Amino acid sequence: MEIVIGPDGVPRCGWGSEPEIYRVYHDEEWGRPTTDDHLLFEKVCLEGFQAGLSWLTILRKRDSFRSAFLGFDPEVVARFGESDVARLLSDQTIVRHEGKIRSTINNAERALDLIDEFGTLSHYFWAWAPLQDRPPVAVPAITETSTALSKDLKKRGWSFVGPTTIYAFMQSMGLVNDHLADCDARAACAGERRSLISTR
Repeated sequence: MEIVIGPDGVPRCGWGSEPEIYRVYHDEEWGRPTTDDHLLFEKVCLEGFQAGLSWLTILRKRDSFRSAFLGFDPEVVARFGESDVARLLSDQTIVRHEGKIRSTINNAERALDLIDEFGTLSHYFWAWAPLQDRPPVAVPAITETSTALSKDLKKRGWSFVGPTTIYAFMQSMGLVNDHLADCDARAACAGERRSLISTR
């Protein structure tokens, strides 16, 4: 990965310069720590939908996904039945993959189990966040932590949560900060991450 100077003169991680939808996502969301359970659940599900596809495809369909899955509220999605599966399979605005749709419903049920055990999804996921925050020399697709988290989720009954999917989730939610050293967004994400981790 390399730094690219965008059309606005701002240095960014190379992938986040073009097209504009990527630029906005890179600047305003990717790597920004969050404790919002709905957003955490949404993102782990969308990363699962992304498997075998480009993230750009998912990003362009995200509003449709949010509408189709009723805001990714785990309590709501966990109650989806066969009529909802049929509805989603006929929805041309999302990725119509039956396995991934059923996985999202299953994972909503498993998310409620985590909330019962840990209080929030945030408490569970942020317990896996590494304390150190050094700029990456090379950005991996998988780490020991993402592998361990993936294994724990699978043990708890989650699906479509392989170690690569989970590392992408960790990057996007700020559990790790993989903005490059000279990226304009790195410092803000690092500060937000330190503040969140200090309250754990």
